[in-house]
Amino acid sequence: MAQCVSRVQLAVACRCLLDRDVGSKSDPLCVLLQDVGGRQWAELGRTERIKNCQDPEFSQKLVIDYYFEKVQKLKFGVYDIDNKSTDLSDDDYLGGMECTLGQIVSSSVFTRPLELKEGKPAGKGTITITAEEIKDTRVVNLEIEARSLDKKDFLGKSDPFLELYKQSDAGAWQLVYRSEVIKNNLNPCWRKFSVPLQTFCGGDFNKPIKVQCSDHDSDGSHDLIGVFETNLAQLQKAGDSSPVEFECIHPEKKQKKKSYKNSGIISIKSCKIETDYSFLDYVMGGCQINFTVGIDFTGSNGDPKSPDSLHYISPDGINEYLIAIWSVGSVVQDYDTDKLFPAFGFGAQIPPSWQVSHEFALNFSPNNPYCQGIQGIVDAYRQILPQIRLYGPTNFSPIINHVARFAAHSAQQGTASQYFVLLIITDGEITDLDQTRQAIVNASKLPMSIIIVGVGEADFKAMEFLDGDNGVLKSLTGEPAARDIVQFVPFRQFKNAPREALSQMVLAEVPKQLVSYYKFRGWPPLKPP
Repeated sequence: MAQCVSRVQLAVACRCLLDRDVGSKSDPLCVLLQDVGGRQWAELGRTERIKNCQDPEFSQKLVIDYYFEKVQKLKFGVYDIDNKSTDLSDDDYLGGMECTLGQIVSSSVFTRPLELKEGKPAGKGTITITAEEIKDTRVVNLEIEARSLDKKDFLGKSDPFLELYKQSDAGAWQLVYRSEVIKNNLNPCWRKFSVPLQTFCGGDFNKPIKVQCSDHDSDGSHDLIGVFETNLAQLQKAGDSSPVEFECIHPEKKQKKKSYKNSGIISIKSCKIETDYSFLDYVMGGCQINFTVGIDFTGSNGDPKSPDSLHYISPDGINEYLIAIWSVGSVVQDYDTDKLFPAFGFGAQIPPSWQVSHEFALNFSPNNPYCQGIQGIVDAYRQILPQIRLYGPTNFSPIINHVARFAAHSAQQGTASQYFVLLIITDGEITDLDQTRQAIVNASKLPMSIIIVGVGEADFKAMEFLDGDNGVLKSLTGEPAARDIVQFVPFRQFKNAPREALSQMVLAEVPKQLVSYYKFRGWPPLKPP
């Protein structure tokens, strides 16, 4: 599963803590716990203890792995420590706060009141959490070519490829990059490539780098052409018009022959260091994720009053449509400040004229289709079910084009301010496949992603085709999608899995898709780190 794992460090500060010590102020420490399921909390870390302080700013940061596709419930507890034991049960509790990691990373500074227990404030005490992603976001972009390389093959020229190594602190060489092989060419020009700065040299511009050029043999017995050593500081001198050149030296040949000069020249055409922004850089920099839901109300779902219908609401108040809305919505809602989500239905006859509509607002209010929170979508869905007639055909393109219009309008601002996620829940019998293909290809150039959850037992071949995992999706005219923006998941695979499993699978691709869009446009975060 594609995991968007980042390490996030949390800085904690408190204000106006309760005073539990006689004759002096409290000696606070903050502990971070994560919900590991079933209201079981596991400790992830704690800050240092600060003596006699009611407004502590802790210097010890708390570090946590961040996953976009999971709801990570956290609890911060502040304790007054008056003894040497690490057990907190014998220390005074100064208050705590529960939230999700999504809430913290989507607000630049997250402040909440401390509570002694739910609904009981801890005096005027507050806690403030500031998140920062831990990583060097820079990448090294290199363009390398060579000329006059030694001929190594008996019948042809050489088939050269490059390998770049960094020297570890212990002196060993570690491979950081291997290029493609260029067949039968003594003056090769390799593809541009990029390596994270951390990987390339651990961020040390003077760390030795070894560049090795070899002749590729299909049996794996590659012949060395030559090698040289350098460092990033030297490579960086390569500019657009003035490459940096190195002689490629074969050590054995050099020893044997007095007249040996070199085995070719390797030329660094350009070496640029750029910042590679991450999903968190964009979200923390102020990018809002707008969530829209589209629900399939076509006849193939079956009569909602009948227990075998996919829209039948069971006695405990759920069906597959509702579970999909809850599990995906509960993750995405943390990234949207106004918590107003447009929700639409398609493929039903709607009152009063009983015309078939392919994009009607669930709340029957076309000018204001917004529902308040995920609960608002659920309520609107339950209310509308008895009022419409399931019909057909199953057309996806109107609702994709609807969201695409908003995304296009937002993209005109030329900033990484809004990204759109459309969740379509369907029983999979699509009618307008060609128009939908075109709609997706058009949307692939916009700040949006499409998630399709297939409910029921239908054959979802068309959905898998739209997902494009088996090759690039093309429109009817042969135009390819600019990037992969569709993720399809069949609900039946998750019938007996915990609810989180569905949202994790469905949302795993969104961070990559968001970053790929802004990278494709060359837009940095609104507030770069």
